[in-house]
Amino acid sequence: MPDRDHDIVLFGATGFTGALTAQYLAEHADAGTRWALAGRSPSKLEAVRAGLGPGHADLPLLQADIGDAASMRHLAESGRVVISTVGPYINYGEPLVAACAAAGTDYVDLTGEPEFVDQMWLRYHEQAEASGARLVHSCGFDSIPYDLGVLFTVAQLPEGVPISIEGFVRVGGTFSGGTYHSAVHIMGRLRQGMRVARERRQRESRASERRVRGMAGRPHHDRQAGGWVVPFPTIDPQTVLRSARALDRYGPDFTYSHYLVTGRLGTTVALAAGAGAGVALAQLPPTRSLLLKLKNPGEGPSPEQRARSSFRVLFRAQAPGRQLTSEVSGGDPGYGETSKMLAQAALCLAHDQLPARSGQLTPAVAMGQPLIDRLRREGIRFEVLEQ
Repeated sequence: MPDRDHDIVLFGATGFTGALTAQYLAEHADAGTRWALAGRSPSKLEAVRAGLGPGHADLPLLQADIGDAASMRHLAESGRVVISTVGPYINYGEPLVAACAAAGTDYVDLTGEPEFVDQMWLRYHEQAEASGARLVHSCGFDSIPYDLGVLFTVAQLPEGVPISIEGFVRVGGTFSGGTYHSAVHIMGRLRQGMRVARERRQRESRASERRVRGMAGRPHHDRQAGGWVVPFPTIDPQTVLRSARALDRYGPDFTYSHYLVTGRLGTTVALAAGAGAGVALAQLPPTRSLLLKLKNPGEGPSPEQRARSSFRVLFRAQAPGRQLTSEVSGGDPGYGETSKMLAQAALCLAHDQLPARSGQLTPAVAMGQPLIDRLRREGIRFEVLEQ
């Protein structure tokens, strides 16, 4: 990559998660990292910079707008890695992905939107392969704990054997307006998402003697997981399975099941009913608009709420003659730990020795063990519990 003005550019720094990511970079970026803030409003960027303290008074600010192709091109060409926190990505994400794929610039985001990820693969994967760009989506709570947690678990098991893993997610915390809006858009675009996913499957080459499958599972009580569990069809199991297809280390026959731990049967029933109602209401523009008005983008939990939040992902693995239980855990999943994961992913791409791969990649494929090492140093726990 030609020399760039910045190692990392953070686009969307004036949003809720963007500001947290800026604060994290200000306090934890590798020594000598050249980074900058980017966004549409110079005055808001200046306010974010001022909040970082006097030591960052000279931090560069870049004005950039997704509606201005020239500014997107300049943004992509100015950095070695670009972070985007501007969602919903299906509405606002493509111009920056396109600019990074063209410029050979590495890109990371927080998206949990399957349709967006599939659409970006269809439109920019081949261009990014040619330019050398690494387009790495879902570098926050979607999907770092699961993707890297499964990679960590697989590394503890014998090579060249069938492997089956179940993941159980337990989350305590709240969410921001931006996350809520992304979820409503996902529910409202299920048909479009299925169509794009089908097109990707038709184009994506999967000729291999290896077999990789997702197992939907069923609601059931699981004592080890901590109560009732339900299948959790988010983007996360998709990310895990894409990593498994790309990496031979996952064995000749790999299966993965993904569950949310709800605890009690009544909670399980209420969650199912609420999800069904949300999907139904999101299908029609009038009711979707009403849902979107319930929470505004930019709103988020208070520092006190975040301090009380945590996550835990339990992995139960089986291989011939071997059983293993592992866990990935940390603090506030949606914001404190997400900003940490996102920033460390960008720092990993900017500074670490990584495999020579390009195109649209998962976190495990693009960064793998070096990113696990970074996150462990920053307090996110990857542990073997039983073997």
